[in-house]
Amino acid sequence: MLFNALRLLGHCVWRDGWRMHEQLRRCEQPGEAPKSNKAPKSKKAPKSKKGGTVSEKKKKLSKIERLKQQQEEEEKRMQEEEEARLKAEQEAAERFERQQIEKRKWEALVEKDLQRRTDELEELYLLEKCFPEAEKWRKEVRVLSKLIEKLELILLDTPPHELTDEQVAQYQGSILELRELLHFKFNEATETLLKEASSLGDTDSGNMETIIKDENITLYIWANLKKNPKYKKIKFGDTQVGFEIPKALATSDIAFRIFHTNYDHFSPLPVIQRPEKPTTIETIIEDSAEKETPKEEAVPEAGAEEATENRELVTSSVTTTEIRTEEASVNFTKSTTSLKEEAEAKKEETETKPLKPESISVGPMATLPEKSIPDAITEAVIDEDVVDLRGFTPLGGIYHLNILQLPPQCKQVKGWTIVELISGGLQAFMYPPDIADDVSETENPYPPIEVMIEINKNVVFFEKPMVARWDSEGKGWRTDGFVSLYYNMKERIVSFSVESVYPITLIQDNHIHMPYESWELRPLCLNEAVLNITTTFTDIDIQIKDNQCMLAAVELGDDYELSHLLGKWMTITSLIIAMKQTGFNIFPSEYSHVYVAVNNKDPLVEMKAYRQMALLASAFSFSWSKWNKQSGPEKVVFKASELLQKEYVEDNEWSLYMFNGERAQKLKINELSEAFSEELEDDTEFHSTLYHMIKDFTSEDALQKIRHSNYLFIDAVCKLLLSTRVLTYS
Repeated sequence: MLFNALRLLGHCVWRDGWRMHEQLRRCEQPGEAPKSNKAPKSKKAPKSKKGGTVSEKKKKLSKIERLKQQQEEEEKRMQEEEEARLKAEQEAAERFERQQIEKRKWEALVEKDLQRRTDELEELYLLEKCFPEAEKWRKEVRVLSKLIEKLELILLDTPPHELTDEQVAQYQGSILELRELLHFKFNEATETLLKEASSLGDTDSGNMETIIKDENITLYIWANLKKNPKYKKIKFGDTQVGFEIPKALATSDIAFRIFHTNYDHFSPLPVIQRPEKPTTIETIIEDSAEKETPKEEAVPEAGAEEATENRELVTSSVTTTEIRTEEASVNFTKSTTSLKEEAEAKKEETETKPLKPESISVGPMATLPEKSIPDAITEAVIDEDVVDLRGFTPLGGIYHLNILQLPPQCKQVKGWTIVELISGGLQAFMYPPDIADDVSETENPYPPIEVMIEINKNVVFFEKPMVARWDSEGKGWRTDGFVSLYYNMKERIVSFSVESVYPITLIQDNHIHMPYESWELRPLCLNEAVLNITTTFTDIDIQIKDNQCMLAAVELGDDYELSHLLGKWMTITSLIIAMKQTGFNIFPSEYSHVYVAVNNKDPLVEMKAYRQMALLASAFSFSWSKWNKQSGPEKVVFKASELLQKEYVEDNEWSLYMFNGERAQKLKINELSEAFSEELEDDTEFHSTLYHMIKDFTSEDALQKIRHSNYLFIDAVCKLLLSTRVLTYS
């Protein structure tokens, strides 16, 4: 149809051109008078035989030329259009041919991948047997643990399906009993010390003032022996810890105690949710297969049948700590709004049916109150003064403020030491006492008590902390009840006034370091690697060697004392606990997505990527890629490069890989490309596993390191990646 139109247009142009030609021919016919050889007698323009001037003739000739020019331009345009049509047809044919070639090439790659899929999965299964072996080894180590920290470690590190309800109750009960016993002993020691206060009095004031300190606690005690109102502002020794009491207390038989513990024994113990049976990759795949429709590039039916027959070979068991991370991550796609809506729905259900406590543990550090996440968020919205322990956490320990009744002091009578014995042990002094209703605030003789505390140098606050008090009735931390607050972060001093005394703590944002700015997992030698995570505030290096980890380096000033953490080898769980208690919380929990803008990824894909990266960690370096955010939730993108001799990978040596859990491929783009593309690198294939994909670009020396990697090292790397979740939180 286009050809007919062009032919008709050409005919019209040819007809118009012919007419123009005839007009030109008639204009050029002879009939004009011959020109005279003599010069004209006047300056007037000569006239032609027909009476026209020469200038008029020139004008007519110019018009003829224009007609010729138009004809030439029309012919040129028709020629260009014809050439463009022929070129477009040629390009379309070439493009179709390229598409056919790419299609045949892709189909060949798919067929090749399917042919070796079973072999690769079987090999991967044999390699991943290191994870259950590592769990078996950890189980044997846990049997030897029994103190408070060890009991907490058992509860946090043991897969829940290995603990019975009786064991969980026994361990948690033992922890509570040991806590109570520990503080009972501290109270006994305080009472003994106060009974002998008169013999320890200061020569200037006559009152007793002492500091007792060890690695876990610091005890500041002041006994008001002289009851002199002149001494109501106290500062302990050369520290910045002290208080100022009102006159009513300065003239009473009291003792003031500030008892600082490095640990938090008030916040609720973790709720252990035990599944009915151990969860494995196989069960997750089966459950997801029932809910999701097959994808275009799914394994054909024959391949699926073959995979079913070899299920025992391609399925490896995963520790419940890892798998619960994946289950919890499924909920990470929910926004805060959707969680609140769910909370409202659950709130309506509670009117007719009580809810059971729920929690979902993630990684080795699961610390949740006995509430489901939506209910807890709803409660936090209702009462803004209650500290949401999902988003914030006590840091730097607990400061117990106590006003105590001073026990009777010893008296020396005729060589005898006489002391009045009082039953009931150490007694609290009620402040303020019950005040009559008719007493106005201006007449209140019991003003607030001012307290000044010094933040230990073994904890790091990257932002100004909140101050919270323990609510014994509500069993939670609250930020109300403080008359005034003053911060001097340079001197690490916090002062405040309270109307009564409570346990006090400093609160830090759990997610202050999230999301991460970048990350890199870099091998050092066989069975040794370092994970670097860069956050908004600092740069952290965690070194892994065999089955242990340590905080190798962190960018901070010189005003901190981190000898308890820096350079100390410990298990991954112990390291996570220690880093959180110091202020380096780079370990997301199952509810962190509510507080952090995450790069949501399919949990199963993410977990598979970590496991296979761990298998290669002795010889390959992995790093953050900006294209991971553009690849969508079902695929992860990261940089990788072999690293054996050098300390770092050069920028031009990185390669980009994409993995969706079932297929891995090397990408043609790099970090400097203008747009994201899933196009394969030239002359590359794709594989069913990330491990086999990267093996295509691995030297023999690197393969030897990979084959000789210790299973405990591989497990430690995998657990560290699962605990930091670098593919989602960066």
